[in-house]
Amino acid sequence: MFKKIAVAVALVAASATAFAQQQAPSFYAGIAGTSTEIDGFDRESGYGAFFGYKFNQSIAIEGGYYRVADTEYRAGALRADVTLDQVDISVIGTLPLSNGFDVYGRLGYARIEAEADVSGYTGKEHDSNALYGLGLGYTFSPVVHGRLEVQRPASDTTKIVAGVSYKF
Repeated sequence: MFKKIAVAVALVAASATAFAQQQAPSFYAGIAGTSTEIDGFDRESGYGAFFGYKFNQSIAIEGGYYRVADTEYRAGALRADVTLDQVDISVIGTLPLSNGFDVYGRLGYARIEAEADVSGYTGKEHDSNALYGLGLGYTFSPVVHGRLEVQRPASDTTKIVAGVSYKF
């Protein structure tokens, strides 16, 4: 009986040590630059910000806002100022690698809103889609993390995101 209790206590102590070594839950926020290609249009650069909560070293939830494009479209004499904005929320699964690197996948929801101004007349349209992506991250310090990712916020859109986040 004593041996069983000693084994149980040893297992509890070992598991407590393992849990203590896992990353504590934390909030993070960051900024990113983007390069977006939409079928039939030129590649556009943009910017954005994101905010997330990391439950542990493997699972996080994140929301973001991105100005995907701010461009001028011309067709003959017609000229339109066009902006595309993306708002998203995702679950991120991370697999830590060695030397501070990690790979991660994203699955979530994206809403892309297009606004066009043609000769003083403004029109808006939006589209909601599943968002998925794959990325590579690097931890520079315990609070600073960089990442490079490819996302698909719509079936005709590919977005490359380079960002840096700060954990607090």
